[in-house]
Amino acid sequence: MMAPTKETLGFQTEVRQLLQLMIHSLYSNREIFLRELISNASDACDKLRYEALNQPELYESDSELKIRVDFDKDARTITVSDNGIGLTRDEAIEHLGTIAKSGTREFFGQLSGDEARDAQLIGQFGVGFYSSFIVADKVTVVSRRAGLPADQGVRWESDGSGEFTVEQVEKAGRGTEVILHLRPDEADADSFSELLSGWRLKSIVTKYSDHISLPIEMRKEEWDKDKGEQRRLDEWETVNQASALWARPKSEISDDQYKSFYTHLSHDGGEPLAWTHNRVEGRTEYTQLLYIPSKAPFDIGDRTNRHGLKLYVRRVFIMDDAEQLLPVYLRFVRGIVDSNDLPLNVSREILQESRDVKAIREGCTRRVLTMLEDLAENQPDKYAGFWSEFGQVLKEGLGEDFGNRDRLAKLLRFTSTQSEGDAQTVSLADYVARMKEGQEKIYYLTADTLQAARSSPHLEVFRRKGVEVLLLTDRVDEWMLGFLDSFDGRELASVARGGLDLGKLEDEAERAQAKEASEKFRELTERIKASLGDAVKEVRVTHRLTDSASCLVSDEGDISGHLERLLKQVGQQGPQRKPILEINPEHPLVARLQADLGGDDATRVDDWSRLLLDQAQLAEGGQLDDPAGFVQRLNRMLLSIGRAD
Repeated sequence: MMAPTKETLGFQTEVRQLLQLMIHSLYSNREIFLRELISNASDACDKLRYEALNQPELYESDSELKIRVDFDKDARTITVSDNGIGLTRDEAIEHLGTIAKSGTREFFGQLSGDEARDAQLIGQFGVGFYSSFIVADKVTVVSRRAGLPADQGVRWESDGSGEFTVEQVEKAGRGTEVILHLRPDEADADSFSELLSGWRLKSIVTKYSDHISLPIEMRKEEWDKDKGEQRRLDEWETVNQASALWARPKSEISDDQYKSFYTHLSHDGGEPLAWTHNRVEGRTEYTQLLYIPSKAPFDIGDRTNRHGLKLYVRRVFIMDDAEQLLPVYLRFVRGIVDSNDLPLNVSREILQESRDVKAIREGCTRRVLTMLEDLAENQPDKYAGFWSEFGQVLKEGLGEDFGNRDRLAKLLRFTSTQSEGDAQTVSLADYVARMKEGQEKIYYLTADTLQAARSSPHLEVFRRKGVEVLLLTDRVDEWMLGFLDSFDGRELASVARGGLDLGKLEDEAERAQAKEASEKFRELTERIKASLGDAVKEVRVTHRLTDSASCLVSDEGDISGHLERLLKQVGQQGPQRKPILEINPEHPLVARLQADLGGDDATRVDDWSRLLLDQAQLAEGGQLDDPAGFVQRLNRMLLSIGRAD
């Protein structure tokens, strides 16, 4: 039998970039290396526990899972070891030599140059192992996957320069050892040697990893009077709480411990915005610990990339990302659910069909909405921060969670014509409370941008009458409105759809004036319709305009111009839309066109008609089918006006 050979391989390009970042940019946050290595060790033990449910022989007569942290002053090494699932040779190359490209680009894209913030991103993007190179100039990993013979161990080693070696070795026990060879001390920087201390390492474990449910062990130490220093013993002691934090009474858990557990759970270095910890009893018994993050992850917009909650059954880890425990629109929530009723061999297929899971899902959803309602009512500044990060995602719930639609509607926030800034801070309840006397509807306008909405001609009559209009500019808004047609008994009405009916907000004199104008300009509207042909469904006089000459509106039942543009942007063909052209009878351009009706120049009337349509299309944010034709017509009209003058 040939002796196993050592193979030298190159890091993936993204890993090389990452190693340079670790070595040169995150120096002052170096203690995070221990947090990340312990978190990885904990995950490895959880994975073994889960696989051993169906293959108990994987325990290899050693079912007490644990993590150990050790150091050697003379060799200048720190070792983090576990007896978890371990790695095969191929897994070592795959997991330690490459990063999933899907997350790498976003990771580098979010780096800010702020060391503290950048250090927080490491675990969130699954690159925590490489933080070892912040403190080490060489890292050795010795591992054997559970179930493989002792001679199938693997040694992986790198100095972080761009290459790594891998070779087959003998390893009696399963699991993984990560050995860090510390960098030499530098005269003008903090000493790496200070990490070679039991007290120092214990303090880091307590700070970052006290909540880990597995025991984290270190060697006991006692004071040596003769040498005047701590002497390390061969006996090991547990240095963390080593119990599932969620299983402890709330009264025994501090806010700092909740926050530390959130960091471990989510790999998010920021603090959670809020959390809830409850034991639910009844037909279904479970414990839930749910967190609302303060910042959205980089992939929050991807509905298929759902992180979900960690699922435990009677303290036994079952799976990450159990997406069946929360609806898609709450995919930003992090946390755990520990069930007393589900079977230990539960699969994702069973989760989809289980009545117990349905009850857990409904219970978790109610708890999250209660947290958000509490923030909105009692901590509006915090809720404003939440909304800016997750508001668009929450809007998805209107179409997905019919049972909680009323609760979700109360949580919505918008910008309006009365907003001083661009922030979405106006609730539907705020709007209803400010409605003018006689106002029966909640008015809104959808647009591509806030600036386009604020300058829309559709708002002119509402400004004149002092009626507030909600301005909806998120891409999800058009979809959301398909499921939100009323609030508190008031209909939601688009100011850019159908005929304008202000109800009691307009008096009899205004109605009579509108009717008179419609009759007076009937010949003109018919002539414009004949000129524009199938480009418009109808041409009519409107009193919704005060400053603009024309605008486009959608007929009742038709899609809006905004939705039509959104569908085109994503390459989808929506229902055919023919807009209605409305003209302002009091505008000088319309009066000029009215005066030209009796003239001999039909081309001039056609140019004016097309110009009114093009202006209206541009004003609503649309694109012209024939920009060059628009320019030619505009030039002809300007020249004709000049000659007339």
